[in-house]
Amino acid sequence: MTDEKDYLQLNKAMWDERVAIHVASDFYDVAGFRAGGQTLRDFEPAEAGDVTGLSLIHLQCHFGLDTLSWARRGARVSGLDFSEPAVETARSLAAECRLDARFVASDVYDAVAVLGETYDVVYTGLGALNWLPDLGRWAGVVADLLNPGGFLYLPEFHPFGYVLDEAEGHTVAYDYFDRNPQVWDEPGTYADQGADLANTKSVEFFHGLGDVVTALVAAGLRIDFLHEHDYTLFPRFTSMERLPGGVFRMPEGRPRVPLMYSLRATGPA
Repeated sequence: MTDEKDYLQLNKAMWDERVAIHVASDFYDVAGFRAGGQTLRDFEPAEAGDVTGLSLIHLQCHFGLDTLSWARRGARVSGLDFSEPAVETARSLAAECRLDARFVASDVYDAVAVLGETYDVVYTGLGALNWLPDLGRWAGVVADLLNPGGFLYLPEFHPFGYVLDEAEGHTVAYDYFDRNPQVWDEPGTYADQGADLANTKSVEFFHGLGDVVTALVAAGLRIDFLHEHDYTLFPRFTSMERLPGGVFRMPEGRPRVPLMYSLRATGPA
């Protein structure tokens, strides 16, 4: 299942089918967004800084809520995703909310040729890198999309969380250094566990934190910061406690582990 065509076909079919379910789910709260809300996590605008007037491309944007949230913060936004239904939905939402945005359907590895322009900010949101088999190629795309002195802002789920047992998170259950593609066949979706889906198979790729940093440095970017966070956005382990703001953390008295990270990397001036 390492063939590029195979993984793309499986993953695209799954994501195409998920779009309508995600739009209708409480998880995404599209009604709240239409009413003027935004979906960025508190630390994201704080770390990325003022984006007013900056051009921003959101790679792997799904149906565009985070992209359009950056537009509400003053950025001139574009979004790219390989799912045509997701891109069509993003365009409709932008029109409904009267937000100026460009959305393009393309595989992320083809972004430079398809977009035909460069940007002040490249943004890739949570849960994106695990769908990409080649981080070096991705980092090259990021570098080629940046204006001189522009930066990548990347929040992601920390790879350490993926090696712990899926119940309590007490023990190491998976090999951190295993880079073989992981084929999954699971019902439902994170936004609606009871959803009846026809396309349940997917292929994911595990990347360690060193893989990400090394790929970006090799592509010519300078790492400005790498922050690790002891909370996440969903109850990864059954023992986790929900805190104000909708985040989840290990219970008091348990050793803390990194569950998310955020990184900013700047291209050459």
